[in-house]
Amino acid sequence: MEEFGSICREVLLWPEGVPSSNGLSGAEQTLGPGLIGNVSVPVLYVYPASQPCGQAVILCPGGGFRGVAVEHEGRAFASWFNERGITLAVLKYRLPNGRREIPGEDIRRAVRLLEERSGELRIRSLGVMGASIGGYVAASAALFPETGMRPDFQILLYPVISMRDGLTHLPSRERLMGPHPSGDEIAACSLDRYVSPETPAAFIALAGKEKRTDKRSDRRRYARKQPAVLPGPDG
Repeated sequence: MEEFGSICREVLLWPEGVPSSNGLSGAEQTLGPGLIGNVSVPVLYVYPASQPCGQAVILCPGGGFRGVAVEHEGRAFASWFNERGITLAVLKYRLPNGRREIPGEDIRRAVRLLEERSGELRIRSLGVMGASIGGYVAASAALFPETGMRPDFQILLYPVISMRDGLTHLPSRERLMGPHPSGDEIAACSLDRYVSPETPAAFIALAGKEKRTDKRSDRRRYARKQPAVLPGPDG
């Protein structure tokens, strides 16, 4: 792994090769401003704080599993966190392409890499953060961690939580699970089912003008099961 310095470092998650293929090949594609598609090689962009306070956050951008929005839901946050002494690591995760285990492999690996360098980066508390479908990726690390690698907290911005009809973002679900998942598969991939007293505390934020009340109720179910939650202005 590269040595971290005062500027962003790009760290390959799996320098010796990914543990499983997502079936994508060829060069990455720019689908829009800051939206990267066809991702098959995951990278962690690490922004170390120059005066660390002891906290670090791994940020998983959204993109609907069509791409990864590495700019406006990723790197754009770096200066805000760094100014507060918080190290930020933006995860460009592999797109699942119908292989539902892929994003979880990458976020758990990212947690491990930062935990292993916690001394160098002066990290005492490590959290995960995600926006939209990136919230699903981040929460996966909190609910299904490697042994001894559970994040300390979660920050979930307008997250996708469930894969159930009427509660999910259907294009994201199809890209995660394929076009015809069974009812058992959908239930197995709905994260609100797995919250327990051991789940790290979560801050969950939604936009006040969001009109998709079915999805908001799903996030609230996730929030109610949390051991500690700081509610947003809309409850």
